[in-house]
Amino acid sequence: MNVKILGTGCSNCLQLEKIAREVATDSGIEAGFEKVTDYPSIMGYGVMSTPALVINGAVKSSGRIPSKAEIAGWLREAATESAARAAPA
Repeated sequence: MNVKILGTGCSNCLQLEKIAREVATDSGIEAGFEKVTDYPSIMGYGVMSTPALVINGAVKSSGRIPSKAEIAGWLREAATESAARAAPA
């Protein structure tokens, strides 16, 4: 699973990354984290305000720090989808 934190490195961006990493660890979900700080890349996601959270290419939130419960739900959903795609048909 790929998790991206979009933002310029402000305190809210750092807080979002910290919370997302904690939730992934606490949930036992393996995820690679990436910071995206350049404006053209951020704009490429259609994000107009940061921080933003992108999981497996889908923007899940922008302009706020979501709750741990929200992030956990999104990570579980993405993990389930990844597992379903990986399962033999």
